[in-house]
Amino acid sequence: MSLRPKLFRLALSAFALVGLTAASDVDPANPTCPLNPNWSANPTMTLKVEKRGRMKVMLAEGRIDSGLPDRLSAALKANPDVEEIWLRSPGGDARAGNTAGRIIRSNPGILTRVPTGWTCFSACNFVFMGGLPRVIDPGGVFMVHMFTRTGDRSTIDMSVAMGTDATRELIGGIEQDSALLASEDNDFLIKMGVSRKLLTDVMYQQQAVATAEDKSTRRCLTLDEALKYGVTYAPE
Repeated sequence: MSLRPKLFRLALSAFALVGLTAASDVDPANPTCPLNPNWSANPTMTLKVEKRGRMKVMLAEGRIDSGLPDRLSAALKANPDVEEIWLRSPGGDARAGNTAGRIIRSNPGILTRVPTGWTCFSACNFVFMGGLPRVIDPGGVFMVHMFTRTGDRSTIDMSVAMGTDATRELIGGIEQDSALLASEDNDFLIKMGVSRKLLTDVMYQQQAVATAEDKSTRRCLTLDEALKYGVTYAPE
């Protein structure tokens, strides 16, 4: 185990010329990303423990829901010898993702990995950041975006129908919650050893909602960017 950090540094160096999105089907609206991300259709994230050679690995696949932190805590308690968590997810509950990342960090020495061909998007990013070390394999996709609290179209339509006061109240609530979540994300990155510039330089530069003129809402990091911002990391 003592050789692991050195081996990961060598592996990351060897991958330096390999793009993170090996898929040929590029998304025309988001050209840094694959058209059909492999992020699992599981409605809630499953946690399956398997043996890979001599190593125990947890396969974390599917949507992140509010119950994930409890399931993850129980799974790690039942499998204290898990060495790696492999992630494949379209995201989901942002705060649950942050909490899950903290749970992983509270179990020292667990590596998080985005395997070749798998995609880790949105709230999954924060689960991944809980690992130490953290590895994105060649062809693994680390996809980010700007979070939005305006995805519930029916709620917006209802508030508009109710009049100005209801709409003002809705907007005020969205603004407050967005500010709190941005602060939580910033605090989380600091604690996980990831550069806060990942938020300001990349995540928050993306459109929260696509428009007719510009449909882009996502960004997939290159390997150089993952190293630059500390997303991938092997401790000394």
